[in-house]
Amino acid sequence: MTSVDRFLLALSAAGMVALLYLIFMVVPNEKTMGFVQRIFYFHVPLAWVSFLAFAITCWEGIRYLATRDHDHDRVAAASAEVGLLCVSLVLITGPIWARPVWGIWWTWDLRLTTTLVLWLIFLGYAILRRSIPEADRRAVLSSVVGICGFAAVPLVYLANRVKATQHPAPVVGGGQGSGLAGIMLFTLMFGFAVFTLLFVMLLRARTAVARLEDAVEEITMQPSGPEVGHA
Repeated sequence: MTSVDRFLLALSAAGMVALLYLIFMVVPNEKTMGFVQRIFYFHVPLAWVSFLAFAITCWEGIRYLATRDHDHDRVAAASAEVGLLCVSLVLITGPIWARPVWGIWWTWDLRLTTTLVLWLIFLGYAILRRSIPEADRRAVLSSVVGICGFAAVPLVYLANRVKATQHPAPVVGGGQGSGLAGIMLFTLMFGFAVFTLLFVMLLRARTAVARLEDAVEEITMQPSGPEVGHA
């Protein structure tokens, strides 16, 4: 672990402790949803990080196709893995929040459905990478899927902005009537910063592991030298 990684780990840990304090000790209960609404401060930053991760996967996929530099493919794959983890947590925290408020765990709401589609696309991306042993072909096909898959991100983002849905309306940038009280907005913005920092740390760590995996794969695929006979 480099000094930069140690710094990011320490800063992320301190930031998460501060965020938990804000969420559970400082922020007031939301007047209609009560205590369960506090999951919002995890749910929304996780969604943001998943969007960021898939954007990086798309960008690094474009760079790989342009340069054929496998380091871009490693970053794209690492970012997709972190993004898949985050959007999985979005799909877990969402129903936990929804059950006490809506009375159901899931509904085929436009925002929920497009998020599920996004998850399925990048789950397919992960399966694709595991199923193709040849590095160049794997990188090319993964890049194409990552680039095309990113098209689902704006659909998720716009789902409850262009059409009223059961999912809560945006509280930031949602137009007239949207907004948060000062401490709630600060906590949300702080959550964005903490989860983004955590993403950077995980992305660096997973990319480093990917480089080691590729180095081991390259060594194991090298032809062995001629055997020496014995009299």
